Parts: sequence; C-alpha cells; structure tokens
Amino acid sequence: MNIVLFGAPGVGKGTQAAILAERLGIPHISTGAIFREAIASGSPIGQELKGYLDNGILVPDEVTTAVALDAVAAAEHGFILDGFPRNSAQAQSLYDALTAAGRSIDHVIYLTAPLDELTERMMKRGRTDDTPEVIRTRFEVYERETAPVLNFFRRIDSVAEINGVGEIDEVQERILSEVNQAVDGD
Repeated sequence: MNIVLFGAPGVGKGTQAAILAERLGIPHISTGAIFREAIASGSPIGQELKGYLDNGILVPDEVTTAVALDAVAAAEHGFILDGFPRNSAQAQSLYDALTAAGRSIDHVIYLTAPLDELTERMMKRGRTDDTPEVIRTRFEVYERETAPVLNFFRRIDSVAEINGVGEIDEVQERILSEVNQAVDGD
C-alpha cells in the first residue's frame, strides 16, 4: 500500500505517518527526518540543508526528489510519504517514477487544521527552527508552492480530506477508517 500524507506544516503528518506505518507494517518516509539526520551528522550536505531549513526555505527540488525517490524505490512493499511531494514538479516526478516501476499511489490523505492551531502546535514542538518568522515563511511557501499539489493529486485520483484537529488517536482512527474503507471498496 502506497500512501501520501499531505497537509500544511504542523498538521501532524509526521506523527500520524509514524503511527500508521507501525500499524500497517510499511515504512514511513519523511524527507524532513532524512534531512534532520543529515544535519545532525554535520556532513557538508547536512550543513547546506541546515541553511535552507533555518530560514524556512524549501530544499531545492533536485535534492529533495532524489532523496525521496531513492527511499520510495527501496520500499518495495509499500510506504507512507510525509513531506513529499512539496510542489507540482515533485508530484509529477513521484508519479512518473511509480508509473515506470508499475506502481501507483493508493491513498492521498489530506490532513487539515486551522492556521492558528497549526502555529500553536509548531511553537510547542521545541525545534530550533520553529520561530514565529520561520513558521510564517513556511506557511507562505506552503500556500504558494505546496498547496497546488493537492490539485495534482485530485486530477490523478481521489483525495481523502481528514480533519487533523483532535487527539492523536482520534485523528489516526479517521485516517484508518478512510484507508480501510478504500481497501474494502476495491
């Protein structure tokens, strides 16, 4: 099963993806986590990534796409993507790579929440790059570059919109209900 979790920064994609991956027994692929590991390593690429993330700027497409598609290719029995694709070019690259491998996206889960809720969540995470200025920049970049990916997904398949507000287990049950409903309906 190949799942894309989609939504604004702070909506809970990472949290929900980790739980869902464990429940379904498939890997959680988070470009953000991969980038944070590279930063923590202190490698030259990690230092470059840190510069982008500290300023709320998206990592260049070629870097992000290469990292994500490598991870997807290695996940032969399914995956849950979180944080990728972030723009229409990345979405097209993902679609093309999966199609070339005889695979597809089975579910696109679009998590939603009000902007004030998302800002509050991000401020509580305690990440050094979660400052009010960086958070504001992330939302601006999301609206300009990432939100249009939703239309891409809607053109190729249906998108399940899930309310991301509530306790973690409540949101997880909403997601599982959608995934199970789609599986049962196939």
